[in-house]
Amino acid sequence: MERFIYKKACGITALSASFTDFKYKKHYHEEYALGVTLRGIQKYSLDGSQQASYQSGVMLFHPEQSHDGWSQERTGIDYVMIYIHPQLFHELIQKRDIIRFHTPIVYHAGLRQSILNVTRAIFTGKPEALCSELLLRLAGHFNEDILRFEGKRDSGFAKKAKALMQEHLDHVLRLDEISLAFGMSKYQFIRSFKANTGMSPYQYYLNCKVERAKHLIEDSRDVYLAVSQCGFTDLAHLNRHFKNVYGTTAYDYMSIWSDNLFLVRMDNMQGKEAVSIGGR
Repeated sequence: MERFIYKKACGITALSASFTDFKYKKHYHEEYALGVTLRGIQKYSLDGSQQASYQSGVMLFHPEQSHDGWSQERTGIDYVMIYIHPQLFHELIQKRDIIRFHTPIVYHAGLRQSILNVTRAIFTGKPEALCSELLLRLAGHFNEDILRFEGKRDSGFAKKAKALMQEHLDHVLRLDEISLAFGMSKYQFIRSFKANTGMSPYQYYLNCKVERAKHLIEDSRDVYLAVSQCGFTDLAHLNRHFKNVYGTTAYDYMSIWSDNLFLVRMDNMQGKEAVSIGGR
């Protein structure tokens, strides 16, 4: 069983997901991602270590933090996630520093309930003003026990390398040309990029293409425009890589976005802590 439902409100995206055998490939998101495990044990690799989020665990990811994800148990997992753009996250907590998390998983009742409240409000179509108020209340749970502030940003090498790749997402990755800009062989470049970012150049480049395709689909409701402008060979090519990151194909994501088919399921949620939304 696989179920991935997305909805956007007050500038953030909410996800409700349920699956058993599905496994996310290694990827990252542009946003801060805050999630709650509602059922099962959610496993993932993060920064070279294995993580396990049990029921009521709050998962915290900062932007461009690479990870994968799967269910430890055959019975599967249910979880919700919200994705907040860095600029909005900084505004909510009134900080301009580089913000990271002390630990990737916390068991914090107030933060957990706030994430569930925001997610429930988005999926049940509550007024945007209420969603924004709930989001601000959520931000109030972030203190120095959860957050750490860093003054450093990407190294000059990583920043320039990322920019060069992002400028040419409609083409195949040309490692020879990019490595030449740094006076490196392509093998030196691969090693340096991975040491600086935790991802290979190809993984990062492909993730950028999928992220851009997602934005194009949301803006244009045209999945074939995303195929052509992001350099995928055809829809099947985009669908395959999109599913590795978002759990659903690009075509199905477009259908959800176009028709606003965000399903509300209340029947099987009796007695659960979960919000009453798709699969929960």
